[in-house]
Amino acid sequence: MKTPITLPKCTNEKVPALTHPFYHSVAIQTRFTDFDMFGHLNNNAYFQYADVAKMAYFEAVMGKPVTPVDLKAVIVNINGSFFSPTTINEPVVVLTACVKVSGRSFILEQRIVNPTTGDVKFVATVVLAAFDPATATGTHLDAAWAEAMTHFESGK
Repeated sequence: MKTPITLPKCTNEKVPALTHPFYHSVAIQTRFTDFDMFGHLNNNAYFQYADVAKMAYFEAVMGKPVTPVDLKAVIVNINGSFFSPTTINEPVVVLTACVKVSGRSFILEQRIVNPTTGDVKFVATVVLAAFDPATATGTHLDAAWAEAMTHFESGK
Protein backbone atom coordinates (compact mmCIF):
# COMPACT_ATOMS: atom_id res chain seq x y z
CA MET A 1 0.00 0.00 0.00
CA LYS A 2 1.29 3.45 -0.90
CA THR A 3 1.04 6.19 1.69
CA PRO A 4 -0.62 9.42 0.59
CA ILE A 5 1.64 12.47 0.57
CA THR A 6 1.16 14.60 3.65
CA LEU A 7 2.16 18.24 3.85
CA PRO A 8 1.46 20.90 6.44
CA LYS A 9 -2.14 22.15 6.30
CA CYS A 10 -2.76 25.14 4.04
CA THR A 11 -4.36 27.97 6.01
CA ASN A 12 -5.68 29.87 2.98
CA GLU A 13 -9.47 29.42 3.12
CA LYS A 14 -9.75 30.27 -0.60
CA VAL A 15 -7.90 27.08 -1.62
CA PRO A 16 -10.32 24.27 -2.51
CA ALA A 17 -10.34 21.47 0.05
CA LEU A 18 -8.77 18.19 -0.97
CA THR A 19 -11.26 15.59 -2.14
CA HIS A 20 -8.72 12.84 -2.80
CA PRO A 21 -5.20 11.81 -1.75
CA PHE A 22 -2.09 12.59 -3.75
CA TYR A 23 0.42 9.79 -4.32
CA HIS A 24 2.77 11.66 -6.66
CA SER A 25 5.00 14.65 -6.02
CA VAL A 26 7.83 16.28 -7.97
CA ALA A 27 10.22 18.82 -6.45
CA ILE A 28 10.83 21.70 -8.84
CA GLN A 29 14.11 23.55 -9.26
CA THR A 30 13.18 27.15 -10.01
CA ARG A 31 15.34 29.32 -12.24
CA PHE A 32 16.21 33.00 -11.99
CA THR A 33 14.47 33.66 -15.31
CA ASP A 34 11.20 32.22 -13.95
CA PHE A 35 10.71 35.33 -11.78
CA ASP A 36 9.44 38.80 -12.62
CA MET A 37 10.80 42.16 -11.48
CA PHE A 38 8.79 41.88 -8.23
CA GLY A 39 10.51 38.60 -7.33
CA HIS A 40 7.32 36.59 -7.98
CA LEU A 41 7.15 33.47 -10.09
CA ASN A 42 5.79 34.34 -13.54
CA ASN A 43 2.34 32.84 -14.20
CA ASN A 44 3.63 30.93 -17.26
CA ALA A 45 6.16 29.08 -15.11
CA TYR A 46 3.38 27.42 -13.08
CA PHE A 47 2.07 25.76 -16.24
CA GLN A 48 5.60 24.70 -17.24
CA TYR A 49 6.16 23.14 -13.81
CA ALA A 50 2.83 21.32 -14.13
CA ASP A 51 3.97 19.92 -17.50
CA VAL A 52 7.21 18.61 -15.97
CA ALA A 53 5.17 16.92 -13.25
CA LYS A 54 2.70 15.42 -15.75
CA MET A 55 5.47 13.51 -17.51
CA ALA A 56 6.92 12.29 -14.20
CA TYR A 57 3.42 11.25 -13.09
CA PHE A 58 2.80 9.26 -16.28
CA GLU A 59 6.16 7.51 -15.87
CA ALA A 60 5.29 6.63 -12.26
CA VAL A 61 1.87 5.35 -13.32
CA MET A 62 3.27 3.17 -16.11
CA GLY A 63 6.44 2.18 -14.23
CA LYS A 64 8.66 3.06 -17.19
CA PRO A 65 9.78 6.03 -19.30
CA VAL A 66 7.03 7.38 -21.55
CA THR A 67 6.69 10.01 -24.23
CA PRO A 68 3.65 12.10 -25.17
CA VAL A 69 3.26 9.80 -28.19
CA ASP A 70 2.95 6.80 -25.82
CA LEU A 71 0.11 8.51 -23.99
CA LYS A 72 -1.96 9.17 -27.13
CA ALA A 73 -3.89 11.92 -25.37
CA VAL A 74 -3.96 15.68 -25.75
CA ILE A 75 -4.90 18.47 -23.38
CA VAL A 76 -8.33 19.76 -24.34
CA ASN A 77 -8.93 22.00 -21.33
CA ILE A 78 -6.81 23.44 -18.56
CA ASN A 79 -7.94 25.75 -15.79
CA GLY A 80 -5.54 27.21 -13.29
CA SER A 81 -6.14 29.29 -10.18
CA PHE A 82 -3.45 31.25 -8.37
CA PHE A 83 -3.67 31.51 -4.58
CA SER A 84 -0.33 32.78 -3.31
CA PRO A 85 2.82 34.17 -4.94
CA THR A 86 5.94 32.05 -5.11
CA THR A 87 9.14 33.94 -4.34
CA ILE A 88 12.78 33.38 -5.23
CA ASN A 89 14.45 30.58 -3.22
CA GLU A 90 11.09 29.26 -1.98
CA PRO A 91 10.78 25.47 -2.30
CA VAL A 92 7.90 24.15 -4.41
CA VAL A 93 6.57 20.73 -5.31
CA VAL A 94 3.92 19.74 -7.81
CA LEU A 95 1.35 17.20 -6.63
CA THR A 96 -0.49 15.33 -9.37
CA ALA A 97 -3.49 12.99 -9.19
CA CYS A 98 -5.86 11.52 -11.73
CA VAL A 99 -9.27 12.35 -10.30
CA LYS A 100 -11.48 10.88 -13.05
CA VAL A 101 -11.14 8.37 -15.86
CA SER A 102 -13.81 7.89 -18.51
CA GLY A 103 -13.97 6.06 -21.81
CA ARG A 104 -12.42 8.84 -23.88
CA SER A 105 -10.71 11.16 -21.40
CA PHE A 106 -9.28 11.65 -17.94
CA ILE A 107 -8.88 14.55 -15.54
CA LEU A 108 -5.77 15.46 -13.57
CA GLU A 109 -5.60 17.78 -10.59
CA GLN A 110 -2.25 19.43 -9.99
CA ARG A 111 -1.27 21.57 -7.03
CA ILE A 112 1.91 23.58 -6.67
CA VAL A 113 2.71 23.80 -2.99
CA ASN A 114 5.44 25.00 -0.64
CA PRO A 115 6.26 21.66 1.07
CA THR A 116 7.63 23.37 4.17
CA THR A 117 4.62 25.56 4.95
CA GLY A 118 1.83 23.77 3.06
CA ASP A 119 0.98 27.04 1.31
CA VAL A 120 -0.87 26.18 -1.92
CA LYS A 121 0.33 28.45 -4.71
CA PHE A 122 -1.61 27.15 -7.70
CA VAL A 123 -4.28 24.57 -8.49
CA ALA A 124 -4.93 23.30 -12.02
CA THR A 125 -7.55 21.00 -13.45
CA VAL A 126 -6.40 19.40 -16.70
CA VAL A 127 -8.65 17.43 -19.06
CA LEU A 128 -6.86 15.14 -21.50
CA ALA A 129 -8.73 13.38 -24.32
CA ALA A 130 -7.61 10.25 -26.10
CA PHE A 131 -6.28 11.03 -29.54
CA ASP A 132 -5.40 8.93 -32.56
CA PRO A 133 -2.45 10.62 -34.29
CA ALA A 134 -2.96 8.55 -37.47
CA THR A 135 -6.44 9.97 -38.05
CA ALA A 136 -6.05 13.20 -36.04
CA THR A 137 -9.33 12.46 -34.26
CA GLY A 138 -10.55 11.61 -30.80
CA THR A 139 -10.75 7.96 -29.82
CA HIS A 140 -11.26 5.69 -26.83
CA LEU A 141 -8.74 5.87 -24.02
CA ASP A 142 -6.23 3.03 -24.12
CA ALA A 143 -7.41 0.43 -21.60
CA ALA A 144 -3.88 -0.15 -20.25
CA TRP A 145 -3.50 3.56 -19.45
CA ALA A 146 -6.95 3.75 -17.84
CA GLU A 147 -6.25 0.67 -15.74
CA ALA A 148 -2.77 1.88 -14.73
CA MET A 149 -4.06 5.30 -13.59
CA THR A 150 -6.96 3.75 -11.69
CA HIS A 151 -4.60 1.28 -10.00
CA PHE A 152 -2.05 4.00 -9.17
CA GLU A 153 -4.72 6.21 -7.60
CA SER A 154 -6.08 3.30 -5.54
CA GLY A 155 -2.94 3.55 -3.42
CA LYS A 156 -1.93 -0.06 -4.01
